[in-house]
Amino acid sequence: MTIDSSELQQLLGFSLGLAREAGTIVDHTFRGTFSPERKADNSFVTVADREAERHLRNSIEQVFPDDAILGEEEGEKPGSSGRRWILDPIDGTYAFVHGVPFFGVMIGLEVEAELVLGVVHLPALNETIYAARGLGCFWNDKPARVSATSDLGSALLLATDFAADRFGQALEDLRHRANASRTWGDCYGHMLVATGRADVMLDPVMNIWDCAALLPIIEEAGGTFTDWDGRRTIAGGNAISTNGLLFDEVMETIRKAKSA
Repeated sequence: MTIDSSELQQLLGFSLGLAREAGTIVDHTFRGTFSPERKADNSFVTVADREAERHLRNSIEQVFPDDAILGEEEGEKPGSSGRRWILDPIDGTYAFVHGVPFFGVMIGLEVEAELVLGVVHLPALNETIYAARGLGCFWNDKPARVSATSDLGSALLLATDFAADRFGQALEDLRHRANASRTWGDCYGHMLVATGRADVMLDPVMNIWDCAALLPIIEEAGGTFTDWDGRRTIAGGNAISTNGLLFDEVMETIRKAKSA
């Protein structure tokens, strides 16, 4: 299945509209009163997660009934078109339930197993970052680009607050070498890399729906999105975003820590 830039632009426009509609649902709940629940893995889920994903799925099914859909809350619906939409209605639910605005609606689109576009809408921050293959990356409709930081000693390193449990000594070594480190996690941290506000983001536990929108955004912004073995994938179980210039230094630091 081939896709030209005109069709890709239309699909991106459709995705942006969907993300903002779902963001309205999510933001309404965020600013109201709700009772979070716990899933089997002890992670949070809310009525906003379910309502937003249902809206995303219904909208896609109406326009593209033959497309596959994978979502965090409702699993996978097979398709026959060669396209698969990958949805995370709220990435950063822990922040969401604690009243912290660092959460986003995420939409990724695969065509023949290759990710061609990604949208991350952060409704409480009024920020939208999006990209499509070959069309560039944008932040609130203006071109976005990763930073020009070329050495870890000048870099801002981000990691979720439980990254040490998975990255161990590698994280400690990276933090020691970086200029500064912070724990601005989930999709927000990766978007800070895509927009040049941070240089590296480490995420120790990632599902496909956590990654799908991120890979095209980070790459179209000029960066790299890999697992901690340096593989370009959304199925590695963890993820590292860099500005590209720091990729080799980050991977070498991780390699040395793993082999020590």
